[in-house]
Amino acid sequence: MTETQIFEPEGRAIPFVDEGDGPVKLVLIQERDVAADVLGVVAHYLAEEAGFHVVRIGHRADGQNASVADRVEDVLAVIDHVGLGDTWIGGHGFGGTIARAFAVAHADRVNGLALLGVEDDDTPLAPVMPVLIIQGTEDADTPFVNGERLQSTAPERASVKSIDGGAHLFPMTHPIETAVVIEEYLDWD
Repeated sequence: MTETQIFEPEGRAIPFVDEGDGPVKLVLIQERDVAADVLGVVAHYLAEEAGFHVVRIGHRADGQNASVADRVEDVLAVIDHVGLGDTWIGGHGFGGTIARAFAVAHADRVNGLALLGVEDDDTPLAPVMPVLIIQGTEDADTPFVNGERLQSTAPERASVKSIDGGAHLFPMTHPIETAVVIEEYLDWD
């Protein structure tokens, strides 16, 4: 797998991994407070097997007190650094909440959302764009009902897919199943 790089705009150390070079662009934002790289195998599969260009963004080490708006700006800085004009954006848990906030703030840069393990949060969905929601059926941290609730706010453009038997770390425990759901949804054309 590709090694983590550190981008330091204005002294902020933001870890990221950039892999693949395909026509489908996807930015995935890591869950907070998770030691393992939960999205690594999913991203690697999408880059290598599906031919996507995938950028994974972590949280800055000193960012414990960073607001969602600060983290949105971190994501924008990395996206600009990598040179993505527009992209699908998503994340796992809190990373998905940041992705939702990014899509609202920078809708012109987002083709759609891919949310894994949706938090129960008031962050709205940006208008118009398609939304893929993936929930683990056994997830106690971000239960399946969270995804259904979010989908009900935009039923004409949001889809909920399930990972059977998946707990909160389903992107790590069921990485291929998760990656295939994303691949089939994003690479439909």
